Amino acid sequence: MRTEVRIVASVAALPEIHASGGLSARRTGPYTVHLIGTAATPLGGDELDITIVVGPGARLAVRSVAATIALPSAATPASLAHWHFQVDSGGDLDFDPEPTIVAGGAQHHTITTVLLAPDARLRLRERVQIGRSGEDNGGWRGDMIADLGEIPLLRHRLELGSDTPADDPLAAPRALESELRYPDDRPVETAGLTEARLPLAAGGTLLTRTSALLAVR
Repeated sequence: MRTEVRIVASVAALPEIHASGGLSARRTGPYTVHLIGTAATPLGGDELDITIVVGPGARLAVRSVAATIALPSAATPASLAHWHFQVDSGGDLDFDPEPTIVAGGAQHHTITTVLLAPDARLRLRERVQIGRSGEDNGGWRGDMIADLGEIPLLRHRLELGSDTPADDPLAAPRALESELRYPDDRPVETAGLTEARLPLAAGGTLLTRTSALLAVR
């Protein structure tokens, strides 16, 4: 199944939503939209294409009503999600959905592209858990390409779970939290073995935290 969602926020109107396939969205406040699953997706072979645009001077917070569960299908274990974020001059986007759970036997690939105006604001948080209770053999890969106008801000790839280059069935993490913030003037904390918040050369920070299980917030 192919799913397409487009959300556009502007100063003059409530967020505009267009959706088809297994995912939709609802306005839950003047500046808030919740993503809602309308069918079981992503299954193996599914492709999701989600675009979120915040126009000049607009604000938008994006949440979800439940976790996303990536499942294998009889034909293929792999699913793919493309996320496109654009925040124009003076815009402010806070993106913080519930986690993605990659079920046993599933493989999920996320490709995220971000285009920011130099005076835009962004908080983009992603959380991934490999396996439901008793499962640990799923796999996830996330690619992020972020630009600040014409200036590259971030090129980043993370892999988690089975069949990844750093996988270790005995000790490798099965949960990940990642957060891109721009701008971010907070002092950078000392990096640890499982958590680091690093400054980016063009501004902003990238937080990466790994663990066996996602923390309940």
